[in-house]
Amino acid sequence: MQPCDGAGRGAGKRFEAYGAMGKKQSSFSFKRSAESLQDNVQRAGPAAGASYTLIGAIILLGGLGYAVDQWRGTAPWGLFVGLVLGLTVGFYELAKVVWHR
Repeated sequence: MQPCDGAGRGAGKRFEAYGAMGKKQSSFSFKRSAESLQDNVQRAGPAAGASYTLIGAIILLGGLGYAVDQWRGTAPWGLFVGLVLGLTVGFYELAKVVWHR
């Protein structure tokens, strides 16, 4: 004979109620989900563009500085100047987007 403390009977009813509650709340809509995603992408677009500009400016101007160093033999000053200019341009573009709102 198995011990019965009453917990087994109540647990089954709670599980059934949870399953029924889940069925009532299953109003998932792909259309609503897609509209929400599109709205989030549209609102994040300018910030994403500014972040790409920041990264691109650092890579491009840093690369140009490195190329000048290789060409003129002025290492590491061309790279340093290129990175500082890239950071300046990138953060300027980022600030324009952030403070535009």
